[in-house]
Amino acid sequence: MSASTVLLCYCTCPDAASAQTLAETLVNERLAACVNRLPGVQSTYCWQGTTTTDKEELLLIKTTADRFETLKARLLELHPCDLPELIAVPVERGHATYLDWVRTQTDS
Repeated sequence: MSASTVLLCYCTCPDAASAQTLAETLVNERLAACVNRLPGVQSTYCWQGTTTTDKEELLLIKTTADRFETLKARLLELHPCDLPELIAVPVERGHATYLDWVRTQTDS
């Protein structure tokens, strides 16, 4: 994967306030070109021996492989959960002009 590969990162947040703070910070610091917030996500998972279902907000974060480690460090610093979800998937295809915009917006 090259440094300019565009990534789609998934991150859940426990509430709207933390989701908004993360979205704004990542975009303002040019760690993400765009962050979509999807409210009303239901997550079921096992945590500390108990199966739990919580309402969360899902963030869809567009960035590049070059910015991922800095984005991850910042997200872990700001996220209110002990073990935040952060999954990055390389974008193999897309609208070339949009993908170029993502690269430009996250160019440090």
